Amino acid sequence: MSGDGEEDLSAFVALHGAALRASRVPACYWESLCRKLRGEVFDAGDYFGIMQVEEVDEEEEGDEEMEEEFRKKPNPGNEPCFKVIVTNENGLQASNPNSIFLIDHAWTYRVEHARQQLLHVPGLLHRMTNLMGIDFHGEIPDEGSIEQVLQEMWKYNQTYQLSQGTAEEKVPVWYIMDEFGSRIQHSDQPSFATAPLFYMPQQIAYTVLWPLRDLETGDEVTRDYAYGETDRLIRKCVLLPWVPTEVLDVNCFTPEPSDEHYQAILAENKEKLPIAINPPVYDKDKVFKVFTDIQQVLNNLTHPRFVFTDNEGEADILYNFSHFKDYRRLSEERPEVMLNQFPCENLLTVKDCLASISRRAGGPDGPRWLPRTFNLQTELPQFISYFQQRDRRGEDNHWICKPWNLARSLDTHITNSLNNIIRHRESSPKVVCKYIENPVLFHREDVGMVKFDIRYIVLLRSIKPLKLYIYDVFWLRFSNRAFSLDDLDDYEKHFTVMNYAPGVTLKQVHCEEFIPLFEKQYPEYPWTTVQANIFKTFAELFQVASAKPAPLGICDYPSSRAIYAIDLMLKWDTSRDGKRIMQPQILEVNFNPDCDRACKYHPTFFNDVFSTLFLDETESCPVTCIV
Repeated sequence: MSGDGEEDLSAFVALHGAALRASRVPACYWESLCRKLRGEVFDAGDYFGIMQVEEVDEEEEGDEEMEEEFRKKPNPGNEPCFKVIVTNENGLQASNPNSIFLIDHAWTYRVEHARQQLLHVPGLLHRMTNLMGIDFHGEIPDEGSIEQVLQEMWKYNQTYQLSQGTAEEKVPVWYIMDEFGSRIQHSDQPSFATAPLFYMPQQIAYTVLWPLRDLETGDEVTRDYAYGETDRLIRKCVLLPWVPTEVLDVNCFTPEPSDEHYQAILAENKEKLPIAINPPVYDKDKVFKVFTDIQQVLNNLTHPRFVFTDNEGEADILYNFSHFKDYRRLSEERPEVMLNQFPCENLLTVKDCLASISRRAGGPDGPRWLPRTFNLQTELPQFISYFQQRDRRGEDNHWICKPWNLARSLDTHITNSLNNIIRHRESSPKVVCKYIENPVLFHREDVGMVKFDIRYIVLLRSIKPLKLYIYDVFWLRFSNRAFSLDDLDDYEKHFTVMNYAPGVTLKQVHCEEFIPLFEKQYPEYPWTTVQANIFKTFAELFQVASAKPAPLGICDYPSSRAIYAIDLMLKWDTSRDGKRIMQPQILEVNFNPDCDRACKYHPTFFNDVFSTLFLDETESCPVTCIV
C-alpha cells in the first residue's frame, strides 16, 4: 500500500473505526471499503443479480423442500417475489478483502415528513410503489397509493441516528435501500451481513454488505432481519412484520421490574447516592448565595434573601440545568448545600421508569391515571399479545410511540399499525402507550372541538416527610385542528406542543380565562372537582415514587428540593358506580421545565418557587400544599 493510501486509510479509520467496530465489519475489508467510498464504486452488479421467483404450480412435480423454502421466505412486499443470488462465475470468497459492497439508499427521511415527500418529491411515489409491488398507474400521487406505501414501508425501513447535533438532528433517520438492497431476503442462517455507515466526507449514508462465508455461483444472498437477537420469542416478535404470527399465549401482565433493574439504571446513570445526613438548619434571616446556569433564574429571581455567586465553591444553593451526579461527595463534604435535584428523580422523568414505578399504584393494567404503557425493549412480547387480544375483541388499537427521554413530542408517533410499532423499537429506546382515543375536548370557536393538555408546576420540598406543593397557576396547550381518530401524522390535529414549531399558530388561554369557558362547556363538571382529582393523582404518583428506598424510589436527601412540570390530559371514563367521569391521564413529568411563560406572565414566579422550596415560606405565595 502506498504512503498516501496508508494515510487515507488511517484518516478513514480515525473517522469511521468506532462505527465499523460497533457494526462488526471485519477489519480486513476496511481498506477496500475506504477506496470504494472515496471513488463511489458500486460494483455489486459484477457479483450479484436479482431473480424473480415464480410461484410453484401445485400440479408440477418439484422439489418439495424447495417449494417449502420459497413459501417460508418472508419476501418484504407483495407479489411478485424476488431474491438476490451470486452471479459471478467464480463465486465469492469471504477472505477476499474486496468482498465488501456499497448499497445506495432510495429514500431517506424522518417519519413525520414521509407523507409530504411522497406527495411532492417527483418520482418518489412511483419508485416506492414499484419497489414494494404496489399497483400505481398514473402520474399524480393519490391518497390510496400513499397510504399503502406508508403501511408497507415498515417491511423495508432501516434506521440510523446521528450521535451529534441538536435534539432535532438526533431524531432517528429512516431509509429504504435501493432495489438491490431491498430484494435481499431474510434467513435465520444468513449468508451476508449489512450495516448502515454514515460517510463523513460526503455526509451521505450507505449500507455496506459483506459475506459471512464463501459462496458459489447461484447461492442466495440473505441477511438476518433480526440480527443480534438470540432469544427465540423476541426473534419471533421482531420478525412478525415479515412472518405474521400470533403470540396470544404470552401473558400480557407486566409486573414492576426487579430491584436489579433499578440498580442497573443507577449504575448506567453514574449517579452516586449520598450518605445519611441531618437536615441542615439555617439562621432565619440568612441570605443564601445561589450558583446557577439557568438564565430564567438569573433574570427573574429578585427576592432579597437570595444573591447570585459565580463561585460554585461558596454557594449555599446549587440550581443547575444539567443533572447532578456525585451526591456522595456533596453529602460528605458540604451537606449543608441545598440543590434543585433529588437523587434517582429519573424514576419520574424518564418515561419507562415512570411506567414501572406507577405499577405500584394499580393492578395488572397499572393505575387509572396512566395510559397502559409497555417498554418496547423489555416488554415487546407482552405488548404484541395485548395488541392482538384487543384486535380480536374489536377494541380501539391506536398507540403512541415515545422515546424514553426526549421532550417536545420529538420522535413521537401515533399509529394503529403493529408492524410500525415493532420496527420503531430498532431506532432508539421507546415506550408505547395507549393513545387516548376519547379525550375530553375543548371548543375553540375558530376550529371546533380540539385536544388540549394541561401543565402544572409541582414543587417537591422533601421526601421524608413527603411534602409536595402545586403552583396555583396552570398552563394550557391546544391542538390547532378539530380532533378525530384519523390523519395520524397530522401534527396540528394530534399534538398540542406548538411553541417550537415554526410558522404554526400558538393558541394561548390563561387559566383564569379557561376555567369559566370549560365550565360553560361542561356544566356538570365544576373545575374545583376536576382539579381535586388531578391533585389526588399527583399525590398518588409521588407517594409511589417515594415508597421504596433509593434506587427503587426517589432518594430521601434532606438538602434536595425540586421543581417539575407534569403534563396531563383528561379522558372520558366510567367510575366504579357507572358514572361518566373525567379521568386525569399523566403524560410525562419534566425535570427543569421551560418556565418562560411563567416568568413572562407572573414575574414573581421564581421568588415564589425559591421562598417555598428554600425558605419554607408559603404564606404569600400562590402555592397549594397537596401532601
